[in-house]
Amino acid sequence: MRLMKSYIKFIDALSEKTGMFVSWLTGLMVLVVCYDVLTRYVFRMSSVGVQELEWHLFSVIFLLGASYTLKLDRHVRIDIFYMKLSRRGKAVVDLAGTVLFLVPFALLVIWTSKDFTLNSFTIGESSPDPGGLPARYILKACVPLGFFLVLLQGIALAFRSILVLSGEDPQIREDGK
Repeated sequence: MRLMKSYIKFIDALSEKTGMFVSWLTGLMVLVVCYDVLTRYVFRMSSVGVQELEWHLFSVIFLLGASYTLKLDRHVRIDIFYMKLSRRGKAVVDLAGTVLFLVPFALLVIWTSKDFTLNSFTIGESSPDPGGLPARYILKACVPLGFFLVLLQGIALAFRSILVLSGEDPQIREDGK
């Protein structure tokens, strides 16, 4: 049980750091979108690179922020039944959902995106559009990385559920006790 609590604490801290990084990217994306709108509608100029940067930032925010969202329990779920369950009932649903759906899906995405990402790095993929951004392989590397982080946080969720079902206190305090 102690090993599970240590794992949960470590992965939660990793997800917190990732969430903080993503929050800064969100601010940057707002600035980029404002710049794009200003140049497009006020100065009648447009840049393919700026437009690609918008969706690159959005992709990275979504992919890397998913584990933080899972940690905070803010992901999309149909709460009409879940919210009425007891703490143990929620733990059963979380454990089953993690083991049956989250872990297999994350592993599938990681496995299937491996060649996709490696090929992109090998050819030094960049935007096919004139004026587009270079180093598209960095963006593509965020696919397996993001799902790896979700997988780690999903395992932490499963461990937390096991602790609830076993009667252990799953709350991990800052002092680690």
